[in-house]
Amino acid sequence: MPSLIDLRRRIRSVKNIQQITRAMKMVAAARLRRAQERILAARPYAEALREVVGNLSSRAGERAHPLLDQREVKKVLLVVVTGDKGLAGAFNTNVIRRARQEIAATADLDLVLIGRRGADFFRRRSSRIRSTHTTIFAKVTFEAAAAIARDISEAFSRRDYDAVYVVYNQFVSVITQKLTFERLLPLEAAAPAEAGGGAAAGAAAASGRGGAPTTAAIDYLFEPSAPEILDRVVPSYVSTQVHRILLDSQAANYAAQMTAMEAATKNAGELIDRLKLNYNRSRQAAITKELIEIVSGAQALKG
Repeated sequence: MPSLIDLRRRIRSVKNIQQITRAMKMVAAARLRRAQERILAARPYAEALREVVGNLSSRAGERAHPLLDQREVKKVLLVVVTGDKGLAGAFNTNVIRRARQEIAATADLDLVLIGRRGADFFRRRSSRIRSTHTTIFAKVTFEAAAAIARDISEAFSRRDYDAVYVVYNQFVSVITQKLTFERLLPLEAAAPAEAGGGAAAGAAAASGRGGAPTTAAIDYLFEPSAPEILDRVVPSYVSTQVHRILLDSQAANYAAQMTAMEAATKNAGELIDRLKLNYNRSRQAAITKELIEIVSGAQALKG
């Protein structure tokens, strides 16, 4: 059984850890509030832009845009979005595990690593890494997202890759983060409405990997021309989606950190209670032993 000094030291150590985890929870909660506001503000614009690009591309003719080019998938680029720090439960582990599944299932695959945890993990392995971004979550900006999107788009346009996928944690709520795997490139055009079908036919169009129905396809009048408009809109769309993904991952990371630190603080409190109980029992046993020795000595002197 540990001595009283050992138990006191352990109680003091666990209390110090509890203070750290409580402070980390408060910091994560404060950062989560700002990150949550940013992602909730960015999502409607990103979804509306996705719908507009899908409708535009379905009516742009044969030469729409290089980023809409559907071809046989032989070489894949996978964007892996993790956090810069740990202490967030299974946040980083889930993303890395999903990325390793794709690496095992795809013969020709390169990686773009966003976040220090993913970069440190795959650097120690024989993975083919195209680029790494390890300080982007210190301050997520649209400019940084646009730079990543531009590099990915140029590589796809040069036919270096036939498809670009991204795996990340999507922010759902404070206690829920959804592991998401979606295609970033090529963009999917909305299914055009049949002649005379109008809104009823257009409403059957589906977009995204999950095939969720969109609103009715819209007829556009292009001025000056559809390719010129798409040359402006499509790159902006890719940058917007990358920015949304980064904001999603950042908010999910703070939520996971807050949840993990709250659980750690609670567990530390329970451990302190058990250690105090053991300490009191040991102290009581030591006092009882001393009393028995004193009484036994007194009885011996009387005898």
